[in-house]
Amino acid sequence: MTITVITGATRGLGLHTARRLVATGHTVYLGARDPDRGEALSAELGARPLPLDVTSETSVRAAADHVRHEAGHVDVLVNNAGIAGAPVSAPELDAATLLEVLDTNVLGAVRVLRAFLPLLGHSREPVVVNVSSGLGSLAAASAPDAHRDTVPAWLPAPAYATSKAALNMLTLQYAHALPGMRINAVDPGYTATDFNGNTGTQTVAEGAEIIVRLATVGADGPTGGFHQLKGAVSW
Repeated sequence: MTITVITGATRGLGLHTARRLVATGHTVYLGARDPDRGEALSAELGARPLPLDVTSETSVRAAADHVRHEAGHVDVLVNNAGIAGAPVSAPELDAATLLEVLDTNVLGAVRVLRAFLPLLGHSREPVVVNVSSGLGSLAAASAPDAHRDTVPAWLPAPAYATSKAALNMLTLQYAHALPGMRINAVDPGYTATDFNGNTGTQTVAEGAEIIVRLATVGADGPTGGFHQLKGAVSW
């Protein structure tokens, strides 16, 4: 039985990833800030509800304790929870806005990894997928025209892009420190979800595909990479 935990799993990419992994036979813990919504969706999908607010140490620790009590280990962790932040330009960005985005997108992933790494350590083939974005690519930000094949559109989103660049570096740091785990970042692409007002150019099913693909790698799979369906994304 493959035990999988997905943060931010009650809508969009997280929800579709959960649906896909349940269909492949994973026992999925559906991470949800809203426990009632998590309960309802878990019943619908055949998943297990997991109250989980990545901005709260108490909530994250309680979630890890719950999974430890029920399952004893975790095989796959998908750090999907994220927020976009206010749509402001770099000159308009203030520290409070940036901190709010970092608290969910970066510090949230660190809280979850810190709490769940011991459970991943009990897996024979532990996997971590950090849901990033092409907007976090420094290469694409510094030379947008040269990277349009993998990051088609560069957008002025300083808080969000900064958070994803930081998440990419964390992915590499964890991958180097934990060579026995498969730890990767993924770029789902510009996907139509509530996150962007459904303005994305691809479906949720298309966006979730790379998450599912990296969530189901074996012990011989890649680690320390930044992936999308087309292949590697430049850091």
